[in-house]
Amino acid sequence: MLSNLSRAVLQNTRSSSFAPRVVHVRCMSKMLFTKDHEWIRLDDNGKTGTVGVTKHAAQALGDIVYVELPATNTNLKIGAAFGVVESTKAASDVYSPVAGVVVEVNKAAEADPGLVSKDPEGNGWMIKVSLNENGLSPKTMDEATYRKFCEEDHH
Repeated sequence: MLSNLSRAVLQNTRSSSFAPRVVHVRCMSKMLFTKDHEWIRLDDNGKTGTVGVTKHAAQALGDIVYVELPATNTNLKIGAAFGVVESTKAASDVYSPVAGVVVEVNKAAEADPGLVSKDPEGNGWMIKVSLNENGLSPKTMDEATYRKFCEEDHH
């Protein structure tokens, strides 16, 4: 049986207005986004996710000079702040799109905050989380919906 994500990808590939670059590793790796400009990439079994800030957020913040992340084994709640990013322009809390337990922190991002500016959806990831049952926020968006959200200039 196909998951909702798989059905959406199949439907979009049949659409004449579908941009082929959207069916990308991100879609296949279950990358989702929040209105607060965080992303989560779920692993294949959907039980662990990698979380970070989006390219949109990183560009808006400018040069990130400080990153504060939680300790491993920290319990997270959906929508609760788990960290802070500071840039030359502003400081911002980072909110969790999931409920679960932090299993890994990106020490490289803490040591070199510029990594979050340079590669926010890749090597600039922030934490890895073991999700609780039903731990994913129902308010997450797929990439196409998130892009539209950003184009409508929501911040």
